[in-house]
Amino acid sequence: MTAVTPIAPSLVLDEHVAPIPADRGRSLFRWNVSLSALHFIQFAIILALSFAITPMATSPIVSSFLRFDSALQTLVPAQRTLFAMPIGPMVALFFLFSAIAHFTVSFPARRWYERSLASGQNPARWVEYAFSSSVMIVVIAALAGIQEIGTLIAIFGINAAMNLFGWSMEAGNQGRPRVQWLHYVFGCIAGVVPWIVIFVALATAATEPNAAPIPGFVIAIFVTLFVSFNIFAFNMVLQYRKTGRWTDYLYGERVYMLLSLIAKTLLAWQVFFGVLRP
Repeated sequence: MTAVTPIAPSLVLDEHVAPIPADRGRSLFRWNVSLSALHFIQFAIILALSFAITPMATSPIVSSFLRFDSALQTLVPAQRTLFAMPIGPMVALFFLFSAIAHFTVSFPARRWYERSLASGQNPARWVEYAFSSSVMIVVIAALAGIQEIGTLIAIFGINAAMNLFGWSMEAGNQGRPRVQWLHYVFGCIAGVVPWIVIFVALATAATEPNAAPIPGFVIAIFVTLFVSFNIFAFNMVLQYRKTGRWTDYLYGERVYMLLSLIAKTLLAWQVFFGVLRP
């Protein structure tokens, strides 16, 4: 009988990996503390502005269902408004997620975070992105006119799945001499779906006869955030192909940090000047 070699769980960090150098750990600590502060400051500003400006900008969230029409004796489509989603607090929320994540890896989870980086992983990054970037994509979808709660939940879920594929990419390739790209490919497939849904909504609105033109800031948000989201994927490719400075995993980690701050800041202030300002 042939012995089967057990496969080590890919989500378990390798305890035998050498820790990152102390000076680089201190540098990352300063980065995370600074980014936690920058995200929290923007969270506080956007939240305060949201409540200071009246009326507060909202997007109606509706539920679609089938209703029996007694006159026609058949089921007909119907909708009911469930609630009004406040745009400003939703924007503030993704800043809060990021501030909490950076604070967590700076203090209570610092040792675990640095050990993860030494293994070529950062699960905290992908969990935070699963929440923060999914809130971002829901805000973009709402501004594009997507109001059906089922669609928004699906957009949130598949975008979260895209980010969790990033975690599985890092975990699945831990210690592998040859990169396994399936995690990345599946993540890209999941990640493009929300953008297709949003593009269809914008294209439909743009081609509707006698419809008002789509606000320029909505188009700007779609383009800039689409580019920003794709640069994250490009950063991962450079990391795993060990291109130039990306040979160092910690360099890619800093790029992720900057991209996260830039993408969230761009979205927040484009929304503010397009929707929230008086």
